[in-house]
Amino acid sequence: MLIRLGFEITVTCPAPVPMLLALSVHSDFRGRMIGSDYVRNARGLDMSEYTDAYGNRITRVTAPAGVSTFWSDAIVEVDGLPDVVQPQVGQTALQALPNDTLTFLLASRYCESDLMGEFAWNRFGQTAEGWPRVQAICDFVHHHVTFGYNFGRPDKTAGNVLSEATGVCRDFAHLAISLCRAMGIPARYASGYLGDIGVPDAGFDDFCAWFEVFLDGNWYTFDARYNVPRIGRVLMVRGHDASDVAMMTSFGVYELTGFRVWSHELADEDDDALLLQTLEKRPDPLQRGLGGQVHAAAWGLNA
Repeated sequence: MLIRLGFEITVTCPAPVPMLLALSVHSDFRGRMIGSDYVRNARGLDMSEYTDAYGNRITRVTAPAGVSTFWSDAIVEVDGLPDVVQPQVGQTALQALPNDTLTFLLASRYCESDLMGEFAWNRFGQTAEGWPRVQAICDFVHHHVTFGYNFGRPDKTAGNVLSEATGVCRDFAHLAISLCRAMGIPARYASGYLGDIGVPDAGFDDFCAWFEVFLDGNWYTFDARYNVPRIGRVLMVRGHDASDVAMMTSFGVYELTGFRVWSHELADEDDDALLLQTLEKRPDPLQRGLGGQVHAAAWGLNA
């Protein structure tokens, strides 16, 4: 399956602002890529990229005073299969967990798992360990939390989500992660592209947050917001929670004045040259005007 994906983000700065942009496809992505998903800009700004401790590709840039637009536009190939579902997968005993998973059992800025043990064990302690327990947590979060962009704010923790019962997709993920960790299941935050492929078109593309859990020797994808297997996820970032992977981290003041994302399926085509022509013959993203909505609080921008 071929997916055209990209974004266009515009910021307005009163003075130069150093920024870290977590806006590229994750280094673990092994699918075919046509074109480039590197962050680009219309002002010829000097940018460099590094890979952080979680494998996230981070772009360094200083946005000058005035208006700057950052964008990316590429085609990727994925297997076209929905998220893996393995109800028979069991839970790895704590004493047998690999060392590199243990950090994802700990409380973090937005995931106060250390405060949720009593609630989690009372609510899910009678469920079967492993996949059924994680699915029960997803079912609970999915039905307990009401989604709405107006419910997003950058300081909202999993505890807030549990008590307020509202949030954006990252809040669904934070609450599910916290409940998993409270029950001894390593869980980490993830986000990226997830277009309306195989589901009704919502009419608006956005980045999406989900989470991954370590069960029986492997990491598996779960999504408490949608709570159904989805097609076409393209991972951009992962970490303990959204504080590790803010899409934009700034060291100064700016205003987010444009935010647009696209992720949609293309007809299969074996000839890369023709696919490149597809990118070239459509209007450049910078020429199409800014649509959609701006959700700074939802994505922890400027975290």
